[in-house]
Amino acid sequence: MKPEPKMSDRQYRQRGYQDEPRDRERPKPPREPRERPEGPKTPNLMASHEVFRCSRCGNRLALPVAGDGRCARCGVDLHSCIQCVAFDTSARFECTQAITARVAPKDAQNACTFYTPRTTVERQTGTQGPTSARQAFDDLFK
Repeated sequence: MKPEPKMSDRQYRQRGYQDEPRDRERPKPPREPRERPEGPKTPNLMASHEVFRCSRCGNRLALPVAGDGRCARCGVDLHSCIQCVAFDTSARFECTQAITARVAPKDAQNACTFYTPRTTVERQTGTQGPTSARQAFDDLFK
């Protein structure tokens, strides 16, 4: 039988591994206390506003909605199921309200008493555009 080669008690033989004990920590320089402002932080949030958009073409529309109003871009009726908050394709009769019969077609004008226009809250990210082509050109090199 061959004698087994003598193994070192260290598993890894590269230099630096376990050369110094880990207990020893480097001394940290003392920290100076920072001044904290009084009161809570006020975040810089963008302004937001409530918007009513056509569900068919995304055109921005005015509130309140007239009973016989139509979208200026695509011509769909505004007082219809697809423009309503209660419209949900996964609900019974495609409406979250308790209605007794299905209203069809969903994009035609109706006299539903549960109608409330679907609005969304959007951030005001737009800026005023240049007043002239010359100003737009000059703004490129500011």
